Amino acid sequence: MIPLENFLLLSAVLFGIGFYGVLARRSAILILISVELMLAGVSINFVAFASYLDPEAFSGLIFALFVITVAAAEVGLALGIVLRIFRERRTANVDAIDELKW
Repeated sequence: MIPLENFLLLSAVLFGIGFYGVLARRSAILILISVELMLAGVSINFVAFASYLDPEAFSGLIFALFVITVAAAEVGLALGIVLRIFRERRTANVDAIDELKW
């Protein structure tokens, strides 16, 4: 069986890369991808702890499914907003979108 520390390290690396991407990137699409990486790290954490602490319970798997569902809804809504802003402003750069008035 693979040790729990390997899963924790993988999830920490994914979360760290995603966190760096949110802070360092200026493109709205790359920020969305970074948020998805962070959510993937959290899902790996939920599943790893659920399988190691109580293999018969599905609580961690259910939380991971909720995270995946929320991530899908978030991406759908955010991409719609980004497309609308791109059509109006001709850029997806978050620094160029400094006001909500159009």
